[in-house]
Amino acid sequence: MDRPPGKNAYLQQVLQEKAEVDRQLSRRVPAAPASQSNVGVLASPVNLSRAIDYRITGFGIWKSVIVPPNVYTVHTRRGHREPLHLGKGISFRFNPFTDAFLVIPAAVQTILINANCICIERQGVFVQAYVQWIIDDLQTAYWKLDFSDAEDPMGLVNVQLREQAEAAIKDKVATLSIDEVLSDKQPIIEELTHRLQAVAEGSRNEGDRADLSEGLGLKIVTVQIKEAVVSSTQLWENLQAPFRAERAKLARLAQLETDREINDRELANRLSDERGKINVASDIEQLKAQQARLSYDRDQTEKLRRSQLEQDAERQVLAEQNRTALARNQARLELALQELELEKQRITAEIDRVQQQIQLDAVQAEKIRAEVSAELEVSELKNLAEVARSDRQLDLDRQQREIENELSESNIQARLISQLPEIAKNLPAPAEQRTTIITSDDREGTLNPLLGFLAGLSNLTQDIFKGKNTDSDSQS
Repeated sequence: MDRPPGKNAYLQQVLQEKAEVDRQLSRRVPAAPASQSNVGVLASPVNLSRAIDYRITGFGIWKSVIVPPNVYTVHTRRGHREPLHLGKGISFRFNPFTDAFLVIPAAVQTILINANCICIERQGVFVQAYVQWIIDDLQTAYWKLDFSDAEDPMGLVNVQLREQAEAAIKDKVATLSIDEVLSDKQPIIEELTHRLQAVAEGSRNEGDRADLSEGLGLKIVTVQIKEAVVSSTQLWENLQAPFRAERAKLARLAQLETDREINDRELANRLSDERGKINVASDIEQLKAQQARLSYDRDQTEKLRRSQLEQDAERQVLAEQNRTALARNQARLELALQELELEKQRITAEIDRVQQQIQLDAVQAEKIRAEVSAELEVSELKNLAEVARSDRQLDLDRQQREIENELSESNIQARLISQLPEIAKNLPAPAEQRTTIITSDDREGTLNPLLGFLAGLSNLTQDIFKGKNTDSDSQS
């Protein structure tokens, strides 16, 4: 390995950072009092500083161990094959004569790894990495690993894992070139992760589950490469030389390009100045000729303008006179049209009034005709009613006379006489016949036959009713 007398400032900086990280990771809590001694081993001294702040209370065989909630505890007792308590944050009763216990941190542990490696080109490379791990299976871990150090329970495990990690990094870097190590650190991370998982978690079987019987009961949380530095200062400078030369070449080319562009700009500016001077002289001559031409044109234009102004003034006067006469005639015409329009409106209004009067007369005549017709109809209806009333009165008088005629004595006698045979036929034969004659002085000659007939008819009727009543009584 090439180590020139010069110093590698970057390597020194990395080493200083390593020392600072080691100092921070190796900090210790103050020493605990004698009454709270570590009992990880039964005969442990009582004046050691402890990494975990737990308490032992009580006295004699009635002691209790109080642990924080973020630590693992393993409590064993003489005569018991398996631990009495095994888990995180478990406090328990403790007999110092028959019991022993371990208090193990449950937090994630960080290991800083500094590996001085040799790459495939036989050059030294300093690789700095860190690994974070945690206890995954406490029952396996406390059987296979040593956590009995009261000051640093994880110290021995960290040393073992650090050695494994350094060996894995050195093996992988030995198969890579310097460019590969500096440009891509992923192969180193994968190899380191695989090696540490195989040691800490065990081999992976078909179901991608760890075989805990082959592992240490630990779990690798993360593996990262922080730095990869070439140890040789001269080699590091040689590696940087092509890039620096390329950058220097680009800078020099840029400078040459800048100088050439500046020269071109200066020539162009000088040419532009000369051309400008020539152009200025030519422009001055053109301006003078143009000024003379403009002066002549201005004089001619002024004369033409004055002539045009005079003609325009005359035309404007004539136009104003024409417009005035036209406006006067237009006003007269409009006045005549307005008078005609007013006369037309008056005639139209008169015609409308006459038509309205005609319509009103027609309506009044129609109204008079309707009134006369109504009066005639009323008179006719009255006459018809009077005639109907006279007809009804005549009919009533005629009917009354007919009734009176039908109810006369001679008529009644004639009708009775004509119906006597029929009445006599329907009457039963009388058992006894009686005749009663009632006379009167006043109307003897007229009423005697009739009264006699009615008296006989009455007697006959009574006899018939009596006979019917007798037959009904006998039947009952």
